Amino acid sequence: MDRRETGQLGEDLAAEHLCSLGWQILDRNWRCPTGELDIVARDPAGVVVFCEVKCRRGGGFGPPLEAITVAKMRKLRSLAICWLRAQEIFTRQIRFDGIGVLLADGIAPRLTHKEGIGL
Repeated sequence: MDRRETGQLGEDLAAEHLCSLGWQILDRNWRCPTGELDIVARDPAGVVVFCEVKCRRGGGFGPPLEAITVAKMRKLRSLAICWLRAQEIFTRQIRFDGIGVLLADGIAPRLTHKEGIGL
């Protein structure tokens, strides 16, 4: 499995997780000239949530969520504004979540969902 396939599997598992919680997926892999949003969803309370998904094939580099840096959060905020404008959605009810997916041979994928990252 190459890096792209690993990332796609992680995003698929993250989307399944969110749907199992009753969330509505609004967009996946949304792109604009400045970057990409992995998953945009609406939680059951109506909050628009921008989810950054990090997937790793082992624990050698630490937990997947450690890869969400301050610079990445800055970029996510900017992309979220672009997405909201493009969709003509005007809300103050937004949140940024991180979803880490750890894939290891011989065991089920381990998913960690952290709400409200980068605050």
